Amino acid sequence: MSKTPRGLGKGLGALLGENTDISSFRKPVEYINKTVVTSEQPQNTADIMLIPVGMIEPNPFQPRSAFDQDAMEELADSIRTLGLIQPITVRKKSHDRYQIISGERRFRASKMAGMNEIPAYIRETDDQGMLEMAIVENIQREDLDPIEVALSYQRLIEECSLTQEQMATRVGKKRASVTNYLRLLRLPAKIQHDLKVGLLSVGHAKVLLGVENQEIQEKLCDLVIKEELSVRQLENMIRKMEKGENPKDKPQEQDLPEDYFKVLEIVGKYFTNNISLKRNSSGKGTMTIHFSSDEEISKFLKALEESSI
Repeated sequence: MSKTPRGLGKGLGALLGENTDISSFRKPVEYINKTVVTSEQPQNTADIMLIPVGMIEPNPFQPRSAFDQDAMEELADSIRTLGLIQPITVRKKSHDRYQIISGERRFRASKMAGMNEIPAYIRETDDQGMLEMAIVENIQREDLDPIEVALSYQRLIEECSLTQEQMATRVGKKRASVTNYLRLLRLPAKIQHDLKVGLLSVGHAKVLLGVENQEIQEKLCDLVIKEELSVRQLENMIRKMEKGENPKDKPQEQDLPEDYFKVLEIVGKYFTNNISLKRNSSGKGTMTIHFSSDEEISKFLKALEESSI
């Protein structure tokens, strides 16, 4: 059983501010170079196709009869902003009609959002083996983004009735790698979008998965993008927040006594003033000297021996 992160909310407002807005970085997902489906065009069951909404009909066997209106409006707003991250799955009924297998909620929200075409997988329900081969072949492509890979794995599990172990064998990956990709689909739509368009790395996403609160996940994601944080910096930030610290707090610099400035002035003239000195409140500190040649060291040593400093 996972432990609930403690202290992540403390200092988060000070860290992110109330006006953290990276909307200018985000653009709706577009399925570039994906052919719009018509009756004349060939279809690859592993590809994502753009299907006109008028050619899609609900599944008459849909077990869910009622959809929460507020949740649907929230999803529609997300789709307007980010696009539809996870395509629906349909089967072909005739040359110009498709029936939803899964994703009716996404389909309805997409219509509410005013989309004219819906990204969808087309499943050939009468040929399971061909579908499996098509999906596996699709996964081998090098141009897939992390979410596309994760969705392909999910399709193999759900539509081809494979276990994670069987799927890992099919695609030539370790089971742990497959599991890590599938976990990406637990992330909020915003973060999946940022992974899909390259604003966020898989390494960042794995770290964010360790944060249970989705609102905090999204805010941390925004911060990573805005400040171009590394994975290590994000880990350190979360670690400090768990302790209730403000990750951006810096130790206060102490004013140096007059004697310290005299040391910097006298010693610095032998090293073209390339010298630094740090001191904490207790009086402990370090002095660093950078020299550019043996000659500088020789002059400084001679001055020490002659006690001229």
